Amino acid sequence: MSKRPYGEGSIDKRSDNIFRLRYRNRITKQRYAVTFRGTLVDAKKRLRELLKSGDDGTHIEPTRMTLEDWVKHWLSIGAPGRKKRRAGRRSVERYEQLMRGHVIPVLGTKRLQQLHATEIDRLYEGLEDKLASRTQHSVHAVFNACLNAAVRKGLLSVNPIARAEKIPSPGESDHGQVLDKDQITTLVQMFKGTALYPIVAVAAFTGARRNEILALQWSDLDPATKTLRIERSLEETKGEPGQRGPTRRLKDPKRSAHKRTITIDDSLVRLLLSVREQHLRLVAGVPDGAAVDLGLIKLPEGALMFPSFYRDVDFTKLRDANTISREFEKLARKTFPRIRFHDLRGSHETALLDAGVPVHVVAARCGHDPAVLLRSYAKRTRKADVSAASVISNLSKALLDS
Repeated sequence: MSKRPYGEGSIDKRSDNIFRLRYRNRITKQRYAVTFRGTLVDAKKRLRELLKSGDDGTHIEPTRMTLEDWVKHWLSIGAPGRKKRRAGRRSVERYEQLMRGHVIPVLGTKRLQQLHATEIDRLYEGLEDKLASRTQHSVHAVFNACLNAAVRKGLLSVNPIARAEKIPSPGESDHGQVLDKDQITTLVQMFKGTALYPIVAVAAFTGARRNEILALQWSDLDPATKTLRIERSLEETKGEPGQRGPTRRLKDPKRSAHKRTITIDDSLVRLLLSVREQHLRLVAGVPDGAAVDLGLIKLPEGALMFPSFYRDVDFTKLRDANTISREFEKLARKTFPRIRFHDLRGSHETALLDAGVPVHVVAARCGHDPAVLLRSYAKRTRKADVSAASVISNLSKALLDS
């Protein structure tokens, strides 16, 4: 036993590298006893920290809450991050999957306040041979956000991850395949005559995200001004208990900048109006080609541009986004073996930037952060760098030859 003067606490050795710290909060006069795992030097340091926190009013009340208990609570309140905002339902599901799959089995029974940086190092070491680098980093990002929330709630004085040594690196992200203008045209033409044709055309010529496109309603199209409004997005989550299949709903975009108005060309306007005419004919029960005035026919409130007509005609029924991607890849990869649906967005952005459209204009059009867009663009293509080199060459030549 290591004795200290009255009011300065004491340290009792329980076994190898396990100590009981006894101390008194001078402000509240409350006495506490906590278990500490580590060396005696670290135990003394921790005791000094506890005494100081009691003196300056920053003391954290000891709790027997386990890490698993805290994770459950954090997820139940929407997994708030640094800005204290609730995450979307799909994001919370992904966070739960990562925490329950990789963190809880290893550290879930540990007391939240006794979680040590070395234990987190061992957790991350164990993930190295099991997960891809991007997934490892995702586990770290979610775990870090979870513990930062515990600090904000006053359950932890510091986040132990801040003292960890083996933080997973995100690695090099896959920026996908980028098509040039001719390839984009070829790809879109491949889908002509299929149900995916207008969806692929909108993706290729607006840069909108897949789930934004599937959430488009006819009220978002203004043929007179040739604009398309992005107001919402499709969200798919696990179904409720006893429910077959996932739950799909419309939600506001993740960020306010994602709400935007996109200018489209005459060809895309005509294509969308032809799709709308098909929907009006369905409502009126008029076959294609029959001459009839559709001006008095109305679509249901909230009618989608690209609804699911599986089993019945319902203009507000949301489509399965993953099925769209699979059907797209099945046909597109016959010509472009590595293409993904999301690559249409990257190809659209790259084509605009290569054409000299300012970064902030492209970012606003695509609902992107300009800095992130520029970083992704730099990794997708070298054309911009070649153009910059050409400009510098002309400048230097003018100076050197003068």
